[in-house]
Amino acid sequence: MKFNLKKYRIGYSLLVLTILVSGCKKDLVEKDKSQFVKSNYFTTASQARTFVTGIYQKLYMFQNGDAYGESPFITMELFAGHATSLGQSVNNNNVINNRTDAVNPGFEDVWQNSYNAISNANIALANIPGITPFADADKKALLGEAYFLRAFFYYHLVRLYGDVPLITTPVTISSPDLYPSRAATSAVYDQIISDLKAAEASGLPETDATGKVSLGAVRTLLASVYLTTAGYPLQKTANYALAAAEVQPVLSDYSLFDKYDYLHDTPHKNQQELIFQSNYLVGVATNAITQLTVPFNLLVGVYGDHLGAMIPTNAFVASYEAGDLRTQERQFYFSSYPQNGNPSVILQFGEHALYKYFHVESALGNGQCDENWTFLRLPEAQLIYAEATNEVSGPTADAYTQINKIRARAKLAPLAGLTKDQFRAAIWKERYHELAYENKAYFDIQRTHQIYDVINNTFGDATTTKNEQNVTMKAQYYLWPIPQREISTNSKLTQNTGW
Repeated sequence: MKFNLKKYRIGYSLLVLTILVSGCKKDLVEKDKSQFVKSNYFTTASQARTFVTGIYQKLYMFQNGDAYGESPFITMELFAGHATSLGQSVNNNNVINNRTDAVNPGFEDVWQNSYNAISNANIALANIPGITPFADADKKALLGEAYFLRAFFYYHLVRLYGDVPLITTPVTISSPDLYPSRAATSAVYDQIISDLKAAEASGLPETDATGKVSLGAVRTLLASVYLTTAGYPLQKTANYALAAAEVQPVLSDYSLFDKYDYLHDTPHKNQQELIFQSNYLVGVATNAITQLTVPFNLLVGVYGDHLGAMIPTNAFVASYEAGDLRTQERQFYFSSYPQNGNPSVILQFGEHALYKYFHVESALGNGQCDENWTFLRLPEAQLIYAEATNEVSGPTADAYTQINKIRARAKLAPLAGLTKDQFRAAIWKERYHELAYENKAYFDIQRTHQIYDVINNTFGDATTTKNEQNVTMKAQYYLWPIPQREISTNSKLTQNTGW
């Protein structure tokens, strides 16, 4: 199979409308904007459902990339400093060594695709209310999905780029938002919170096993927003209490798997502890998550290419506590595997690859990976609750219960008797270890201004503490640069400090 990550990738501009027609197996089709909105669409509930389903497809951009592994989900991990990448990837290695620039194509991909998703969410929110007939409850729930998705993409934009244009209505060629200015970070967060509160009141189901937005996803994302805004740069510490209260119902609506395998297999998609995922299906959309994360050029599975684009550092894997189940072979990581086509030969990697993203079904099948990517799962909700509660009132029995459930699954002793500062560090460490390589670490660095010093098993100031690759993060790396092409096109946009 010839490797081609761009097979399912489509370029967009802010003003191009794209929708799925006649079901999710069809290609995205461009329509003339004015006629599309005014007369050709949003006349039936079915059309509205199809349009909102199309917005979900924009989630794929986080796994888009090329044969060098220059994919957003990898870039975000490389910013955190605990992974290596292909030597051939100039952009990835520049990120690792803090020497990248604003023309890195990954920065542009995230920006453009996020605003395309937001544009379509704005259109949905403006036009769905006027559709008749449409059962009120169903209409309200569909609007809730659109509110959530708009908030989701803005949440990534504001954390990655800081002040960003805030557009909440459909844009036309004569709109003042055609070339927008950057809005203050605080205003963007206000809109995100408003959208998530609207989604929370929309009558969504508590859980959803079909891949659509659920109330659990809304609450978990809103709790994450509150936790983030309690830290840098806003430091609204009153939001710790809001985060704990918001996420508490999620803790009883979901439950942990009893096997880590279920995090990345086919039968357990969207179930149990998996709160919100980007959904893939062979014949509809596939990805190269496994190909990107297996060791370079070793025949681990039937894949035509084995790319090694994101490999954990040995020091990070060694930072787990002794006896942690997650570090045992074929739990979160693996260091050997039978050779494809010759299973009697065991390939020794000489490094630790991410078994967490190894899709057995495609590795042993036809090489077409439709593993889901997980954005939100129960352990994050549990750790949000524990951290937020600790910041409000110090360690509580309920907070210990949540983190100790995660540790019990990992075969670790429960935590007890810690001070507030000790418990905070334990929670942060658990986030690194349980949510490893799930695009959480970089955002934790941003909001805490601390990095996990895995060599010394402690936390240190992010811009003065060397990571295990002997790199000290530059302060400018708290944010991504505004893509240079956007600045060249829109004179109202300014660049982030240092870029």
